[in-house]
Amino acid sequence: MTRREIFLGASALVLAPMAASAQSAAMIDYEPGLPERLLAEGHTVLLDFAASWCSTCRAQGRIIEALRAQNPAYDAAITFVRVDWDTYGQSEFAMLLGVPRRSTLIMLRGEDELGRIIASTREDDIRALLDTAVGEA
Repeated sequence: MTRREIFLGASALVLAPMAASAQSAAMIDYEPGLPERLLAEGHTVLLDFAASWCSTCRAQGRIIEALRAQNPAYDAAITFVRVDWDTYGQSEFAMLLGVPRRSTLIMLRGEDELGRIIASTREDDIRALLDTAVGEA
C-alpha cells in the first residue's frame, strides 16, 4: 500500500461523517410562494433569514446543522428554508413577517408563529425553538 492510498483512505474516513452531516443539514432555498405552499401542505417551516457574509448567520447555521445531526426528529418534523437576506430582506414577504434584520429565525405552522430568534447564537435558544416544533408535531 502506498502513502497516497493510505492518505486517500484516511481522508475518506474523516470526510464521510462531515459529508453526511452537511447532507442532512441542507436547507431549501427560498423562492416567492414556497413557504405558503409548504404551510398549506401542513409542514412546519423554519425560515432562516441569512446573508452569506454575516458571521452571526453562519454561527446560527453551524448550530442548526449540529443539532439536526444530533436529533433526526428535527428533520422529520421541520422543513428548513433559507431566505437570502441580500435578495429578500426588504421583500414584501419579509415585511409581512416583521423581520427586522438578517440572522432571524422564524418557526411557522399553518397561520401560527411558534417562535422567533433574532441574532442569538446561543445553542440553548436555537434548540428550544427546534424543540417547540417537535413538541407541537
